[in-house]
Amino acid sequence: MAEFIDLRSDTVTRPTAGMREAMATAEVGDDVYGEDPTVAALEAEVAALFGHEAALFAPSGSMANQIALQLVVPPGDELLCDADAHVVTYEIGAAAAYGGISSRTWPAVGADVDPEVVAGMVRPDGYFAVPTRAIAVEQTHNRGGGGVIPLATLRELRRVADGHGLALHCDGARIWHAHVADGVPLAEYGALFDTLSVCLSKGLGAPVGSLVVGSAEKIARARFVRKRMGGGMRQVGILAAAGRYALAHHVERLAEDHAKAARLAEAVAPHGVLATVVRTNIVPLDLTKHPLDAPALAAAARERGLLISVLGPRTARLVTHMDVSDAQIDDAVEILARLLRA
Repeated sequence: MAEFIDLRSDTVTRPTAGMREAMATAEVGDDVYGEDPTVAALEAEVAALFGHEAALFAPSGSMANQIALQLVVPPGDELLCDADAHVVTYEIGAAAAYGGISSRTWPAVGADVDPEVVAGMVRPDGYFAVPTRAIAVEQTHNRGGGGVIPLATLRELRRVADGHGLALHCDGARIWHAHVADGVPLAEYGALFDTLSVCLSKGLGAPVGSLVVGSAEKIARARFVRKRMGGGMRQVGILAAAGRYALAHHVERLAEDHAKAARLAEAVAPHGVLATVVRTNIVPLDLTKHPLDAPALAAAARERGLLISVLGPRTARLVTHMDVSDAQIDDAVEILARLLRA
């Protein structure tokens, strides 16, 4: 059988030839001692992109998020986020398990966050009340179909945070997509947040790696938290080199993935299964009113050489990325149209 068309996630990409060359020739040292020059260069570059003082390389987005949350929420205190946020949905309770953090959520609305709702949830210090210490948002929003939180909304959330003395964290695993979709400079996003986590191994195509971004003081603390979580790494410049290559070559090309996702959205929309307007590289499918449920659609698609993600009994997802060609998108459109017509 021909190679599968893999639309399960943008994490399935493989390093390009140029990226492999950058990895093979990377200058390295022991990063636990702070002696890996390629890691240091990557950290400085990412910090500068977001207008912050420092950054810290971590092996995964989940670890980067959890390090950041421990920087802004003391044990026993509270984080506010949405009910579908990655930090409380896909990180297997790490905020509570590692940071002793209590989480409370507003209803899942993807990128359509209402700052007034968030403001109404804030709990101040008081008698036996768990005080709110931080707000977390996701840009772009994974389970929200790759939705982009508008800059105006983020500014309002910053005002809410400042008004209550709270920190504001961004799970920016796919913030590069938001930057390309809306044209908002990365530094403008960075100025709104106390901490960010940004991922190199999704749409940017690096094999491994995320970074925590923040002040010099926070990142100094973050190094201890990373070590405590088992994230101290040695000659990791080999991986940091992949990240630097991705930043140099793969950010602006994300527009190509957005165009491919728009083609998929156009193909599935007539069948009444498109869950939301598609802005970036994620196409969410709502099969509530379709004869096929999500597992059945995924199984049928697999038989025809197409891989898609099942997120729930009636929820599926398509994600475009750099390893999917235009010709493969043509084939995926044909496969999906045939299955959804049935």
